[in-house]
Amino acid sequence: MATASMPALPSRRLVLADLVPASRARTAVLVALGVLLTAALAQVSVPVPGSPVPITGQTLAVVLTAGALGPVRGVAVQALYMLCALVGLPFYSEASGGFDVVFGATGGYVVGFLPAAFLIGLAARRGADRKIWQALPLFAAGQLVVFAVGVPWLAVSAGLTASQALEAGFYPFILGGVVKAGVAALAFRGAWLAADRTR
Repeated sequence: MATASMPALPSRRLVLADLVPASRARTAVLVALGVLLTAALAQVSVPVPGSPVPITGQTLAVVLTAGALGPVRGVAVQALYMLCALVGLPFYSEASGGFDVVFGATGGYVVGFLPAAFLIGLAARRGADRKIWQALPLFAAGQLVVFAVGVPWLAVSAGLTASQALEAGFYPFILGGVVKAGVAALAFRGAWLAADRTR
């Protein structure tokens, strides 16, 4: 008796970007769009009194691009974002760029985008971005990685004590980080629900 053949299972879990039909240009286009999104959200900038670190949309962009693109492309977005600023493109907050900005007091936060993007992308590759109860802590933890690099860098660059660096570079951003994680978790849940309906 003939039996129906089972469809082959994918060899790896998908991220949202993998739902876009593959082509030679796909990765380049997606990474470029991720860089532009990060640069655009960097311009959403609110100064924090007494701190050289503004509240920006950059960490939301890191979460969105890494979750959607996966670990390798997510890191590529942030590496290219840093490179664009290094050559002087006004991609950082308040349309700034250049060597002094990239490696200044707030530069550690952008360096922290690299490991954060890798870890978020890796977890998303394993499906952790599909359910809100998993995505929310993942995206919050990813932002903590950014601060784990950025706050010590700020302390050294600005000559601050550990407590001063936390006051200037971490505590004012906790609530915003939770809100960004929630926004991203809802966005990914909605995107996956829409993708499931169209497949």
